[in-house]
Amino acid sequence: MKTAIVVNLSKENAIYCAKQIVKLLRLNGAEICMLSECKPFYSDKKIVFSDTIEELFLQCDVAITVGGDGTIIHAAKYAAPCKKPIIGVNVGRLGFAADVEADEIGQLTRLLSGDYYSEMRMLLDIAVVKNNKSKHYLAVNDAVMAHGQLSKIVDFQLSLDDEIISKYRADGLLFSTPTGSTAYSLSAGGPILAPQMECILMTPVCPHSLFSRSVLFDGKSELSVMVKIPLGCSCVLTIDGEENINICDSDKVIIRKSSQRLELLSIHKRNFYKRLNEKLKEREF
Repeated sequence: MKTAIVVNLSKENAIYCAKQIVKLLRLNGAEICMLSECKPFYSDKKIVFSDTIEELFLQCDVAITVGGDGTIIHAAKYAAPCKKPIIGVNVGRLGFAADVEADEIGQLTRLLSGDYYSEMRMLLDIAVVKNNKSKHYLAVNDAVMAHGQLSKIVDFQLSLDDEIISKYRADGLLFSTPTGSTAYSLSAGGPILAPQMECILMTPVCPHSLFSRSVLFDGKSELSVMVKIPLGCSCVLTIDGEENINICDSDKVIIRKSSQRLELLSIHKRNFYKRLNEKLKEREF
């Protein structure tokens, strides 16, 4: 099995943990591939290095991320188009999406024998239409349309299948996958969804209303948003906290279920809600 290891090099404990994983898997016959940026940290001459993450995912059979949820989300954008499964090792703070903790890496050898579980996750296709030209983005967790200044709020017009269904005056609108329901959406007051569900969750962010609540849309829905931006203000679309796109009054943002899906592997058969409670308790002070 050719195994890609994606490491968050900004975390020293991730670099150390990945070294242990490389050693463990190599001893068990796996071929290891990593990004070229990892060369200064990993001296094993049998590691195959790739210059780009696209190349890395094209040549691997499975990927292990070592970091936090952000590392998994970043890798997932390349794993899904290549139909490559990933599993996360958590060396971050919470790690909702990660299956393996740093003290459990010995169990990663189960990947080599096929002793693991697989789960498919829904992703979002986000299309930004500017001057009749569309650009598409893949969202693993969420897409957020929000104002660019703290003191301003924006008017949002939400349509379902090209029919206007609601208007919001708010700081923003947040569109989430079931996987992303435990991320920003949870902090914004949205419900928790089982990650296997096929639906789109919309949550207004600080709406100027007493009655605005989260709305759950069928996975076959096509949502679109237009904005009216106050003078001196701006609107920004943020995809998974990574990409920022300026949105103008004449632009349209279309949100739908992506045809691509993410395969997440796990070596534990856990109850999602029980694990969620454990993770949330870790957040308490």
